[in-house]
Amino acid sequence: MSDIASKAWAGYLKSLDRHPLPTKAVTAGVLTGISDAIAQKLSGNKHLQIKRLLAMFLTGALYMGPFDHFLHKLLDRLFQGKKKETIAKKVFVQEFIISPMNTALFLAFYGKVVEGKSFSQVKDKVKTNLPSIQFASWRFWPFVAWFNYQFVPIKLRVLFMNIIGVGWGVFLNLKARSIAPKAA
Repeated sequence: MSDIASKAWAGYLKSLDRHPLPTKAVTAGVLTGISDAIAQKLSGNKHLQIKRLLAMFLTGALYMGPFDHFLHKLLDRLFQGKKKETIAKKVFVQEFIISPMNTALFLAFYGKVVEGKSFSQVKDKVKTNLPSIQFASWRFWPFVAWFNYQFVPIKLRVLFMNIIGVGWGVFLNLKARSIAPKAA
């Protein structure tokens, strides 16, 4: 079994070296899909909603993987080195500038695509629920991001964040599902 895992890991690393962006995109798509499948099952769905699962896969593959690929490259270019101050700058940008945008986009996507809500309902949902979800994010992700920038090689950072993101994605899916905008 370890031989199979070793060969798979070697193949993955080779793919990252040869085709970093497509590899990270597909990986993000697969892990986002896994996260959604888990969330669907925990929500009590007896059967997976394939359209929803595909939408989440595409979100990971077309947005999250590529965005994170370029974000980590940009942050490493802007803030070079591993000094505490440098890592703090990367974490600040990722968590206090990028994260609120990504959380709002996720809530909007979930409300519109997954739940089929109107733009007005989506806007209300984002406005009402973004603060509580973002504060939850800030209690968790800065520590993960610090570890990522301090110890994880750049080519594996997106994978690391995606793996941790499976659990966060389950939380977000369940939270997005359980919250409804207050009636006006």
